[in-house]
Amino acid sequence: MIKTEQEEFWQGEFGDKYIDRNDNNKLLAANISFFSKILHRTGKIDSLVEFGCNIGLNLKAIRTLQPDLKLTGIEINHKAVEELKKWSGEVCIKEESILEVELDTKFSMTLIKGVLIHINPESLLDVYKRLYKFSDEYICIAEYYNPSPVTIPYRGHNNKLFKRDFAGELMSIYPDLQLIDYGFSYHKDPVFPQDDISWFLMKKTI
Repeated sequence: MIKTEQEEFWQGEFGDKYIDRNDNNKLLAANISFFSKILHRTGKIDSLVEFGCNIGLNLKAIRTLQPDLKLTGIEINHKAVEELKKWSGEVCIKEESILEVELDTKFSMTLIKGVLIHINPESLLDVYKRLYKFSDEYICIAEYYNPSPVTIPYRGHNNKLFKRDFAGELMSIYPDLQLIDYGFSYHKDPVFPQDDISWFLMKKTI
């Protein structure tokens, strides 16, 4: 069940157009470089679930780096799910809201990238809870960072992009999380540009 205006926004026409803007080989190459840094810190893991996987460019990059990894993707936009199915093979796909999805297993890593910034701030706890609950070891958050919560216009729309210290909030809620590593990807990187994303890798200690 769709609960927020942000979910309706991404499930509908705008979410469909987002797919067309982001389906390209350059982004895939940048993602391979991006996730190689993160997976180097975790070592070999067995399974990973991505919250808000869209057409799976992150999952495809991760599959390239660790071909035997058991992958699961959760995505609310139907068109994105259909595109994901065209290549995903053994990827388990759940067409559901990340605010409500329930999973019957835990994963070596829970991942969210470029999604928390579009979640209604009042619903963030629902996502934080699932990132933590379904992780057996690692949590990776990769988002726009700001030390304090701010809302900024997004492609002519209001209340659709929110920046804050997502990882800091998560670690405050779950004190057993240990920060393993963090980094930043710059949009003017001459070889593998990303969209000014800060990433944080955390590990459960109990």
